[in-house]
Amino acid sequence: MDGNGRWAKRRGLPRTVGHQAGAEALKRIVQAAPDLGIRWLTVFGFSTENWSRPVAEVAELMALPQRYFRSDLPRLEREGVRVRVIGREGGLSRDLLAMCREAEARTAHNKSLFLTIAFNYGGQADIADAARRFAEEVAAGRAKPSDLDEAAFAGRLSTAGLPPPDLIVRPSGEQRLSNFVLWEAAYAEFVFQDVLWPDYAPEHLKAAIAEYHTRDRRYGAVIADDVLAAG
Repeated sequence: MDGNGRWAKRRGLPRTVGHQAGAEALKRIVQAAPDLGIRWLTVFGFSTENWSRPVAEVAELMALPQRYFRSDLPRLEREGVRVRVIGREGGLSRDLLAMCREAEARTAHNKSLFLTIAFNYGGQADIADAARRFAEEVAAGRAKPSDLDEAAFAGRLSTAGLPPPDLIVRPSGEQRLSNFVLWEAAYAEFVFQDVLWPDYAPEHLKAAIAEYHTRDRRYGAVIADDVLAAG
């Protein structure tokens, strides 16, 4: 969910106002997602690298999930949205962690939309954490090095249980992953859109999905016509 700071700067506003506007964009997209045929939605809220931002901005980013859940949790619960928060807990306040756990518990039986919020998350950090967990299991005698394959490793990531993403959408005009779901994105399709996140609307997501449906997903294989053409 990129571009909040630039959105605010263009309007002569503090970056914190941009993050507040970004939270409103998230509400719009979560409400629209089921009608667009989306059942699994993962959003990048705060990265492990964002701690290097100014103190006031970090404080605002830390406050956003609590405000979001306080205002929208009853609606999420009522409309069948299941919430999951992934990322490192270190550095997060007790109040924030408690609010995240409450949101997960209150929506645990919902099934219309699976909303995952990556907060204090980084793809490299998550891979390192998964490797550390497996190494600890080996050291404790609960696993053998030969037990490790792609599926076993994926099961130790914070995204365990989520399907791999079909589509990754990057707004704001930037064209990079920025340390998001590095392992999981192996065969995802990418759509880059030149719109800042606070301005993001359901029609932008609809356009991204339309672009996705034009792609030919091969997962490293070839189709019969390609084999014939190559011959």
